[in-house]
Parts: sequence; C-alpha cells; structure tokens
Amino acid sequence: MKFFAGIYVLSIASVFLLSASCTASYSVQRTFLYCLSFNANNLSTPSSTYFYTPNTRSFSSILQSSAQNLRYLQPSVPKPEFIFTPLYESHVQAAVICSKRLGIHLRVRSGGHDYEGLSYASEIETPFIVVDLARLRSVNVDINQNTAWVQAGATVGELYYRIYEKSNIHGFPAGLCTSLGIGGHITGGAYGSMMRKYGIGADNVLDARIVDARGRVLDRAAMGEDLFWAIRGGGGASFGIILAWKVKLVPVPATVTVFTVSKTLEQGATNILYKWQQVADKLDEDLFIRVLIQGSAAAQKVNRTVTTSYNALFLGVADRLLQVMQKSFPELGLSRQDCIETSWIKSVIYIAGFPSNSTPEFLLQGKAMPKAYFKAKSDFVRTPIPTKALGGLWRRFLAEDGPLMIWNPYGGMMSKIPENAIPFPHRKGTLFKIQYVTLWLDGEKSQNKHMNWIRNLYNYMAPYVSRFPRAAYVNYRDLDLGMNNKCNASFNQARIWGVKYFKNNFYRLVRVKTKVDPGNFFRHEQSIPTSLH
Repeated sequence: MKFFAGIYVLSIASVFLLSASCTASYSVQRTFLYCLSFNANNLSTPSSTYFYTPNTRSFSSILQSSAQNLRYLQPSVPKPEFIFTPLYESHVQAAVICSKRLGIHLRVRSGGHDYEGLSYASEIETPFIVVDLARLRSVNVDINQNTAWVQAGATVGELYYRIYEKSNIHGFPAGLCTSLGIGGHITGGAYGSMMRKYGIGADNVLDARIVDARGRVLDRAAMGEDLFWAIRGGGGASFGIILAWKVKLVPVPATVTVFTVSKTLEQGATNILYKWQQVADKLDEDLFIRVLIQGSAAAQKVNRTVTTSYNALFLGVADRLLQVMQKSFPELGLSRQDCIETSWIKSVIYIAGFPSNSTPEFLLQGKAMPKAYFKAKSDFVRTPIPTKALGGLWRRFLAEDGPLMIWNPYGGMMSKIPENAIPFPHRKGTLFKIQYVTLWLDGEKSQNKHMNWIRNLYNYMAPYVSRFPRAAYVNYRDLDLGMNNKCNASFNQARIWGVKYFKNNFYRLVRVKTKVDPGNFFRHEQSIPTSLH
C-alpha cells in the first residue's frame, strides 16, 4: 500500500476477488461495500451514507439532482443498482478497482448535463452503478501563478466565483451555462463567450488528475502526453475518471460590455442574420455575438414568428464596442442604450440568463436550467447559409412547438490553434456552430413527434453545413449518429460518429485508448473504442 494525501490508497493487491453473480441492488451494493472495506485503513472506507439504492428514500432526488434530460429519467429507462458519492480521491480509486474486479459496469457523473444521459443511464448493459463526483468540488485559485485547481464535481459557476473572490481582472474561458460540472465539461472542449479571445476551456488546461483503468491516480507527468492530449476534448468517460483540472486563468478588463438585441422576421431578421454569418468570425476577437433563435408562442398559429436575439460579450467599454459594431456590423443597429457596462463576473450572470439583480454568490447555488424532455443536434458551418435556405428553415421552425437554435461564432483564437493541438478539431474555416434543440413537457406522449421534427430539420440542413465529415460537437452527444453496442461494437461502427466529433483526431484517440484501457473498462454508448473492439 501507499499513502496519498494522508489517506491509504486501496491497492489492487488488497482487493478480495469476489463473485459478480449478484444482480439485485442490495446484493450488488453489499458485495461492493465488502470489496471497498477490505482495506487495513478505515479512512479509505466510505461510509454507507455515501451510497443510495432504489430502496433508499433519497435515491430519486440524488439521481435527478443534476440530470437535465427527463427522457432518461422515465420509468422505462434502466436505473443504476446504486449511486456512490465518493468524498476522497481514494474512494474513486477503490470504486474503479472494485467495479473492475466484480465485473460491475460503471458510469461516472460530474454535472449531469450530458444530453443523452450517458452518465446516469445505460441502455447497452445492466447492471450498472453510478459514481457521482458531486462531493469532490474544491477550487483552489492561485492569482500569483494565474492558475486554479478545480475538482471535477465543482460547477463552472463555482470556478468563476472563486476566481472572482481573488480578482476582478481574471477569468476562465469555459461554458456559458454555469451549472455544468467542470469534470465532464472540459473533456468535450468547453466553449464559451471568451473562446474567440482565448480558445476553449480545454485549450487552457495545464495539468489534470485522473484515475485510470488500473485504479491509479495520475497527473500529467505520470500519465504522459498522449493521455493528457486525449482527455482535453476527446470526450468524457473513455480514458479514466477526471478528478481535477489545473487551469490557466486569463486576463479580463475591469469593465466589459454586454447586450441583447432582438429582431423578428418582420423586422428584417433574415437579412441581418445573413450579414451576421459573413462577419461573426471576422469581428474583433474581443467581441463574441451569439444568436438565440426561437419561435414565438402566439395564441394563434398564423401570427407566430421567429425571433433572433443577438446576445454578446465585449471585453472592453461600450464606446469602443460601438466603434467596432459601426465598422463591421452596422446592420444590427446597436445603440448606446442597448449596451450594459459591467464586471466580467456579472457578465457571466447576464449571459447565463439569470435575473439582473442576481449577485455573484448566486453562482454558488448551481442553479440549472429547468428540467425538460429534449433532443439536441449540432452542426458546424463553413459557408454562409443563403437567405432562401433560411426561409425554408423558418417554415420548419414554425411547425414545432418548442424549438430553439443557438448559433455560436468562431474565428479569432479558434482559427489560430491547429486542429490536432487537442482532440477538439473544429478550428480554422469554421464560421459558426449551430445547436438545434426541441423541448417538450408531456413525456412519451409526444416524444416521437418532436424527435421526428428535429431529425427532419437536421436532414434539411445537410446541404448548408460542413461535409466530409458532417461535423458535430461531442459535448452535444447525439446517439442518432450511431452508438456502440456491447455485444458487437466495432471500430468501424464507432468511426461513423467518431470522425464527426473528432475528424482525423479520432484515430489517435483510438490508439491512446488501446494503450491505456485495452480491456475497455471505461465504456458507454459512444466511448472511444480500442482497436480490438
């Protein structure tokens, strides 16, 4: 055995090999607990209060606590045998070792925002357990070194707040949704409103701590550069369990400017959006303007319209922003009255859509979007979508009850970083990314209708988006692109979605996976395969 952080780490040799024949929740939990407790030092043995089975009163609330997509909380979806909420890194190590020894399939959750529920549901194999990292959420900021260590269970909002506690001129270029768990967020890339200035979150990672398939805790030096490359954008839960990230802080002005300007179809939204497509990636890199596109909920369907809302962060004062806009995008008609000068931390609250009177402390509450049934897809666009095609898009958009699109601009620093610097490949030549979402509240009753709508919309957009491959964003998981099946998963099957998410970086990810996890312990419906599976 060896010491880590004052706690005995459970070594492989100390784990008693037990039968994995038990499938009932109680039997699986009892066997698992026995395995965890087979250790000479009680500090490494988690309390039973860290376990939640379907028979415990709080199981449902823990399962639902960070899950966002109600599609994967329906009774028909298989539930974990139990949820384990480790308090120490050594608990995570023990969970990996025991799951592997007992043949129990493991899923890991840090924030629960995965679109297809892969961190808390399994539709390819049962029984399974969930290791929920919500208790591992410390954030240690070192302003003098411009760095922070943040544990995987902390939210993006918590990281932002802890930076703000130390400085009002430092930030981090990660997500716009502040309830994201930082552990999984960065594994897919982590784009945000400062990406055009500083790149995405994964571009700004200096070190990491993970538990690998052998139950070892590894930092960058111990894991090697290939694995360190793979975990920064190569998708979550394929290579190990992220325990913590060491991130590089970036400078932000004491005063930044935000605005939201909305245009309906009747106000010329189509032509303005066409112009945005031409300039969004070429604007001053201090300026990020995304477009939120929604259908109105007019009482009479004939009066419905589409609203495009230009939601922006500018790393500077309003006067300079107006100069930039007048030169590059006057069509929007931005005025001084539209501009709000504020601090960077309050811009985070603004962009996230929280009430204007929210204080920075609000970010510590981990407030998430209201839960809903939803399906999402993504595209990357390399040439402007013609106005005629936009007209067809609007007709389809108005046929749906709860549609949403978010168009996020690229360019700036995103065009300067090579495609193979990290697994996230969507760089030079990308004008913007589209996220398509449909939401509903009546569960399975109308699910087929909404799923068919978004699939048809996705098919309609095929001629106007990236091709060879038609790229997609891995943090917007989409099982329509194909999934691994436990019984006959193959490299060729995985390549269908793998090349869409990672382009040619997929093949390097497979080589890394084969090296560090040849037994494919860390797996899910779209995990990176080994070359032998």
